[in-house]
Amino acid sequence: MIVLFDAVAVVLVLIASFSLRLGHWYFPNQDWGLAVVILAAPILAIPIFMRFGLYRAIIRYIGYRALWAVAQAVTLYALLWGLIGFMVAVDGIPRSVVFINWILVLCIIGGIRMLARWVLTKDDALRYKQRRRVVIYGAGSAGRQLSTALQFSKEYIHVAFVDDNPSKQGIYVNDIPVESSENLSDLINSNEVDEVLLALPSISRKKRGEIIENLRHLAVAVRSLPSLSALAKGEVAVSDLHEINIKDLLGRESVEPDDALLKTNILNKTVLVTGAGGSIGSELCRQIIFLRPKRLILFEMNELALYQIERELDSVGMHSMELLAILGSVRDGSRIRRVCDLYKVQTIYHAAAYKHVPLVEFNNSEGVLNNTIGTQTVAEVAIETGVETFVLISTDKAVRPTNTMGATKRVAELTLQALATQEHNTSFTMVRFGNVLDSSGSVIPLFKDQISAGGPVTVTDINIVRYFMTIPEAVELVIQAGAMCKGGDVFVLDMGKPVRIYDLAEKMIQLSGLQVWDENNQDGDIEIKCTGLRPGEKLYEELLVGENTIKTDNPLIMHAKEVMIDWERLRPILEQLQEAAINLDQLKIRELLILAVPDFEPQCDIVDFLFVNDE
Repeated sequence: MIVLFDAVAVVLVLIASFSLRLGHWYFPNQDWGLAVVILAAPILAIPIFMRFGLYRAIIRYIGYRALWAVAQAVTLYALLWGLIGFMVAVDGIPRSVVFINWILVLCIIGGIRMLARWVLTKDDALRYKQRRRVVIYGAGSAGRQLSTALQFSKEYIHVAFVDDNPSKQGIYVNDIPVESSENLSDLINSNEVDEVLLALPSISRKKRGEIIENLRHLAVAVRSLPSLSALAKGEVAVSDLHEINIKDLLGRESVEPDDALLKTNILNKTVLVTGAGGSIGSELCRQIIFLRPKRLILFEMNELALYQIERELDSVGMHSMELLAILGSVRDGSRIRRVCDLYKVQTIYHAAAYKHVPLVEFNNSEGVLNNTIGTQTVAEVAIETGVETFVLISTDKAVRPTNTMGATKRVAELTLQALATQEHNTSFTMVRFGNVLDSSGSVIPLFKDQISAGGPVTVTDINIVRYFMTIPEAVELVIQAGAMCKGGDVFVLDMGKPVRIYDLAEKMIQLSGLQVWDENNQDGDIEIKCTGLRPGEKLYEELLVGENTIKTDNPLIMHAKEVMIDWERLRPILEQLQEAAINLDQLKIRELLILAVPDFEPQCDIVDFLFVNDE
């Protein structure tokens, strides 16, 4: 259609050029030579237009580059047509006709394309007011690429840049003004901005956290571009934008890992991960495969979780490594022993545990059997089969526990500490840390779902605080800490400053472009409700039983020196604990946990679903 239009247009434009020059409607009826030159113009014009790519551009998205190609093609055509006309000595061609022809063809060929673009995109123009108005924070390379991508977006209208660099303020980038961040509040209000897009991939996490903190009080959603390493893989696109990650609010700067420590217990070794389908276990597996073990064994009791992590790891294509997915429980000593014997396991990362405080509180016996007796079972098998290194994933809730889950994990720690004093070749270590972001049961995904549903966001207590760390960072430190062990060591990860959960909920609401509804802000969108502490939950968590810690080469890993119980005294407590759990003797379980962990101060009565108090 466009080729046909252009062919007809160049002929009609030539006739119009003569008519304008002569002052009356003109057609060369009598001069057949001139008629041939006019009618044959498409034979010259169309190949030139094709050569300059006029028929490769998509009209809906035609831009300045395509219009420049039109100008070049039309100019060349007009010059060649005039030259050919004069060379064949056709009479009756005024020289001014060549100039008039050039002007008219340029207007018609270029103008019709712009008109077609307007017609094809007029529906988008009608939806202009429905598109989200955005400000890009950062007028650097990433910001400019993002701005270019937004030009063809049906979702966004880019109204301004914001940049902290004074040399960029007051200029225009892609015809968009660059403003100071000090004017951001007025800019958002005057332009009815819906979102702020952070295009700052190279800044530190601390600086990013400061910027986000300044933005959260504004009634806009905040989204961000990936890191520089992610951008290096390709051009910036609108699809690269993602919601602000809560880890950006923590402002934690990661420490470069020690490659030697990462590979010590993994490179060319057979590694077993229990609880391989869980939040920590699955991330352990993801990082372990890139450290080139000889064999990785995934041990998991949840069939779906095991299937998912096996499929994910298999898709990575590490063909030099043998990957085995084994269904089983850590309480099944014979199955664990068979696996360790058959495949000559050298390193065990024990991540299998029940960790949800209220659930374990209502299922005390299962918590004991899985967290404590399961750990003892795997540890004893490790000793029997000659496993070199055993690393337990512990929790801050094991310190001065107020719930059954924490107490069972502390007894698990004590078990490994006691076993480490016995004569064998297995090196035991425990790594203790707090909450990890986006793990199953974490408040982060819960808050996201509640905000998406329109609220309310539920917090157990306005003063409750927790430590937070990203799952990849925690696992990276766990692997390094495991390589530092000398036997019976307890390592504690530096979790940074504790975060008040209420503040976290407030920030997530504000960074979603919404406002917190309360008595002082009746126009708010989302209410934060305090529901009261759950069974066994406490306001704050601790990472150390005592104050005696030793620094390691990694500033985020501390070596804790803590009290322990010798094996001869602990073993009968474990035997009685196992018997009580099997017999559902909840009173005995509580008594034995307090005996093993004198710091255990239960916050609630026994609430196991299967507990019947005859009294």
